[in-house]
Amino acid sequence: MATPKIRYQIIVNIISFLFMVLWIYAATSKLLIYEEFQIQLSKSPFVSKYSPQLVWIIPLTEYILAGLFLFSKNLITALYSSFSFMVLFTLYIVAILNFGNSIPCSCGGIIAQLSWKEHILFNVTFILLAFIGIVFLKRKKRIQS
Repeated sequence: MATPKIRYQIIVNIISFLFMVLWIYAATSKLLIYEEFQIQLSKSPFVSKYSPQLVWIIPLTEYILAGLFLFSKNLITALYSSFSFMVLFTLYIVAILNFGNSIPCSCGGIIAQLSWKEHILFNVTFILLAFIGIVFLKRKKRIQS
């Protein structure tokens, strides 16, 4: 039978893997449709002014987040950063849905096929995963002490 420490580590590893896949997929899909991504950002009611910079900053940040998960010493930073980034994305979607005139989707790949409700549910799921990862990582460290 696995000890709680091992169970926590397995769950944190699964969550870390899911975030790595998410961030690499999201960044790569945006760069593969770079021009379309840039156009969508330029149509966004809240960030259009910053779209020339964001078109590079967002995928770069997503790659950096994925990279943070590769090193155990950065795991808590990766989870907190992923949590924050997903909350920010979700708040952005909610703001656009409630206050924007147009609703451009600057997501790439499969995620762009989601309805707005599904997109928010997807984001909330990853927010919860990050939260669970943070809690379990802290519990694991407490057990080790």
